[in-house]
Amino acid sequence: MAAAVQLREDFTAQGLRELARVSRCANQTRRLLALAEIYDGRSRTEAARVGGVGLQTLRDWVLSFNAEGPSGLLNGKAPGSPPILDASQRQALAVMVDTGPIPSVHGVVRWRLVDLAQWLFEEFRLSISKQTLSRELRAMGFRKISARPRHHAQDAEAPEAFKKNFPARLEEIATHEVAGKPIEIWWQDEARIGQKNKITRRWARRGTRPVAPHDQRTKSAWLFGAICPAEGKGAGLVLPFCNTRAMTLHLEEISLAVAPGAHAVVLLDQAGWHLADDLPIPDNITLLPLPPKCPELNPVENIWQFIRENWLSNRVFASYEEIVDHCCCAWNKLVDQPWTIMSIGLRQWAHGF
Repeated sequence: MAAAVQLREDFTAQGLRELARVSRCANQTRRLLALAEIYDGRSRTEAARVGGVGLQTLRDWVLSFNAEGPSGLLNGKAPGSPPILDASQRQALAVMVDTGPIPSVHGVVRWRLVDLAQWLFEEFRLSISKQTLSRELRAMGFRKISARPRHHAQDAEAPEAFKKNFPARLEEIATHEVAGKPIEIWWQDEARIGQKNKITRRWARRGTRPVAPHDQRTKSAWLFGAICPAEGKGAGLVLPFCNTRAMTLHLEEISLAVAPGAHAVVLLDQAGWHLADDLPIPDNITLLPLPPKCPELNPVENIWQFIRENWLSNRVFASYEEIVDHCCCAWNKLVDQPWTIMSIGLRQWAHGF
């Protein structure tokens, strides 16, 4: 029979019983009391009876206690099954997800779990379920996210160049055009709201397909909106047309919302009615066009998404007047929530320098 393993000498029976008294783990308490019996000189059989285990289990407790002290008697986490993917395979999978599929090679324009599982089998001869692959991807930091639209003719370097040069351009406006007045940064855009409305995602029981009303009529109105994220304020109008005259009215509305003695730099896209030669611009406003085909630089696009998803979608509008009423109500709700305007509209490149 193998010789009994001696307990380490830096503990005593009284010390283990004190630790057992304050322990919050019942199993650790039981093990400490069993080992305290050995320190008192009792046999291993008696110590095993106190712990309610066999001699082999008691020997394992002694080995763990000698190696790690009292913490070695805590319940350990079961190792579980070994992972299917090793580090190199995860790295290869991450590269494939980041780069996306090649339609002519992989036969798809976006990765699905079944496509990635097929690629792993062909590349590494690994068979993995969609559920396990989903957990692996989420553990690697991947999520299924809606893609941000980008104009096919956009200059790829234009957005970054605009962001880089924005502080200098703002300083130039402050120095030469507004005589040192405080500057408010505004963003402007317009959205068409009509009877042919959108349907948004909604919570529903798994396995069901919820329904929502969807109109096919075509009456609509234009919601002109502008926000000043740093101040949490906005200026909006609901108008029947989208033209230079409507833009004139909106600039007048923005002008009234600018703080007394301040000057507004209004960033907006290069639509024809935004930069028309006959567009009168109030004295306290300077227009700063964004690069062409770069709507992602304008946070008002995100404002439209927020308003549609929370207040305007999944509705049927009976008339033009009802469209106007709902647009006004939605915009007024937004203006009453300055923290929402700040949260959606603030941009590090525009406000953080």
